[in-house]
Amino acid sequence: MSIHRWWPLAAASIGASALTLAAQIAVAAPAPPFSELLRQTQTTAPRLAEAQAAIGEAQGNAAQARARPNPSVAVEVENWGGSKQYQGFTTTETTARFEQPFELGGKRSARIAAGDAGVAAAQARAGLGGGDFAFDLAAAYAVAEAAELRLQLAQDSVALAQEDARIAGALVKAGKEADLRAVQAASAVEAARAGVDAARAERAEAFARLSALAGAAEPYTSIPVSLLVHADRIETPAAPDPTKSPAYRAAQAERDAAAARVTVEKTRATPDLTAGIGVRRFAADDVTALVGGISMPLPLFDRNRGNIAAAHAALSGAEARLAAARFDAQADVSSAISRADAALSRIASAQASERSAAEAYRLVRIGYQAGKLGQLDVLNARRMLLDARAQTINARLERLSAEAALARLNGVAPFGDI
Repeated sequence: MSIHRWWPLAAASIGASALTLAAQIAVAAPAPPFSELLRQTQTTAPRLAEAQAAIGEAQGNAAQARARPNPSVAVEVENWGGSKQYQGFTTTETTARFEQPFELGGKRSARIAAGDAGVAAAQARAGLGGGDFAFDLAAAYAVAEAAELRLQLAQDSVALAQEDARIAGALVKAGKEADLRAVQAASAVEAARAGVDAARAERAEAFARLSALAGAAEPYTSIPVSLLVHADRIETPAAPDPTKSPAYRAAQAERDAAAARVTVEKTRATPDLTAGIGVRRFAADDVTALVGGISMPLPLFDRNRGNIAAAHAALSGAEARLAAARFDAQADVSSAISRADAALSRIASAQASERSAAEAYRLVRIGYQAGKLGQLDVLNARRMLLDARAQTINARLERLSAEAALARLNGVAPFGDI
């Protein structure tokens, strides 16, 4: 499974100046910096609470596995309420007996080992889930910031379209352009305004998803501390060891737990021994005597073969998942490293393209205002500028995605130094 299939590649449009400006904006209910938000969600996120509950369940099962069988106490009264000499209680025999089952074949030790393995597996699953959650939270955080910046860019696009429309109107009034150009410019302004509405809806959805994922008491409405600006400042770390990734460790813990359950089922084929001792009182002779005995079931029909076979099959499945987890981790490491390097190059290229597009748009507007270039040239230049800014944000998102994936493979929190 691809390590970045959860990372949305938002077609965001953003310039370096817009990033700096949006990072300084603070409105009601701002989201904390990412590292602080990640720390807060350790106690508020429902997904993490579920993982902790699973650990508690496994610990309870492990504690129960250490319990020994309970003894039993029995009292029997014989030879009473009959006929002739057995009328009344003059000839009764009363026996008080204490019995204790003894588990044989290493049942208790195998059960304890399986309980401990279950706790280790639950902890490994929680570690894997925590890494997946941190990855998803980073994705939601970056996408929410991108949506906020896309809204700012859409608003800037309206301002640019209005300025172009003003120039078109002046040229039409001077007789240098046909009336159609003014109509076309006005239409472009309306299209840009519709883009603002779409960007505002996308922003609301992105912040709602971030708030829900974080389990926020109040929905977040802004991100005052930018995460995206760090995308081109991060150095790609060394490739992590696939066998140390949380996914591989979780699969390994599951395999160990399955192996422990096989041992448990094998020990259950050994019958248990029950020993008892008691005191018997003979009412007719007014004497007492000790009684004792042992009992053990005969394993003639049930030798637990079905459960043993099922446990072996579960173990085979766990071993197959472990092998698959190793291959997946190796592929994920290679993919994340390649994506991180490629995204860094893409950021540099996108920034260069954005600078060129900005300069081209400036020159085209000067030429258009002087009557040397047409309105189509202005529209194309503006579209190229917006596309270049979109490429910049997409490259930053891809870079953060790859870095978050590498952090997940290393079993550490993403962007811990930001």
